[in-house]
Amino acid sequence: MHPPPAAGRPRKLVFSLEQALSLPYATLRFAQLGWRVIKIEATPTDANLPGDPNRHIGARIAEPDRRGYFMAPNVGKESIVMDLKQPAGREALHELTRQLRPDVFCCNTLPARYKSLGIDYPTLSAIRADLIWAGISAMGPDYPGVPGYDPAIQAMSGFMELTGQETGPPTLSGIPVIDLKAGDEVYAGVMQALVERHETGRGKCIHVSMLQAAASWLITTMPLLDLDCDLSEVSRCGNAHRKFIPTNAYPTRDGYIYIAIGNDLQWQRLIAIPGFESLASAARRTNEGRLEERHELYARIGAITAGFATAELERIFSAATIAHAVINTVAQVAELPAIKQRRTTTVLPDGRRVRMQPIAVDDPGGRVELPFAPRYGEHTLRVLHEAGFTEAACGDLLRQGAILGCEDCAV
Repeated sequence: MHPPPAAGRPRKLVFSLEQALSLPYATLRFAQLGWRVIKIEATPTDANLPGDPNRHIGARIAEPDRRGYFMAPNVGKESIVMDLKQPAGREALHELTRQLRPDVFCCNTLPARYKSLGIDYPTLSAIRADLIWAGISAMGPDYPGVPGYDPAIQAMSGFMELTGQETGPPTLSGIPVIDLKAGDEVYAGVMQALVERHETGRGKCIHVSMLQAAASWLITTMPLLDLDCDLSEVSRCGNAHRKFIPTNAYPTRDGYIYIAIGNDLQWQRLIAIPGFESLASAARRTNEGRLEERHELYARIGAITAGFATAELERIFSAATIAHAVINTVAQVAELPAIKQRRTTTVLPDGRRVRMQPIAVDDPGGRVELPFAPRYGEHTLRVLHEAGFTEAACGDLLRQGAILGCEDCAV
């Protein structure tokens, strides 16, 4: 059973035809609020393993359909399996919508498929007039047949061109930033729509284009194109900041440290530190001057920092109020005091507790321990019975292959 939300917080119901990461991440944020999220997955086909493809990626955690890459974005959810290509499957979904009255419907399938699957906004809003509908796709409904995956959109959106060493190849980000950005846009859009619905009583249709959402983050580069910018301002620059000099990663005697210099006052603090005085010059008093000499500065600062242990530089920069950070591994981040106590948890079927990532923002009413990610079709029959489907009706749907219950899953 899923625990209720904190007292006084209304529990919303979300239907989500989802797979991969972008939308499951968005609906995870709803589950963390205590909302009920029902994940809709497709019935098996001969061409693919059943359900969300991410079920089958990573180390096996429980049954073969609950693997490592699937777990964290799908905790706290229920899973039902329906064949929306069949009229009976579409009719079942529409009856669920009619009887359970979801507040939100989400999907991240191709826009070209919305109508044929019976999940387009006009169809579902005719059943639930104040429904909030949100879809994620590669480039929005104007490009209905274009598939979208994070790495490809990182390439298309210029993110890879902006990432990597100055003389090296275009590089992917270490995390799927566009999937997560798109998911956050669904989360924000739904929250805005809920406020609007409270004021107007009307639902809303939200289309999130992964490409457009990504391009909205080019705020420090794209506007420069109309200002006759230098290529260095809109291309790769390694770990350096394009504008604030000498912000960069520097070697130490036993690792690396990142130094962030955000203004001329902070530069004065840096060059006042014993051992760093030789960096001072009249030309470097301003950021503009340091920009002209940035490559020499990077080399000279690196030569200085290489003579110190990382911990020693941490103490020195803290005393001088210089923004800095050790370049942590993920394992080290997990143990940071600011993160360790905020990590969310789930419990595996064998009783082991797994610590996951923290929620994005502290929420006194949020859920930091969530039920383990569901089996494929684990809740199909229960949800259908909740909506008034009889045993006979469910049996008919099962025989037609329009639904699948967990006990029927061949995994």
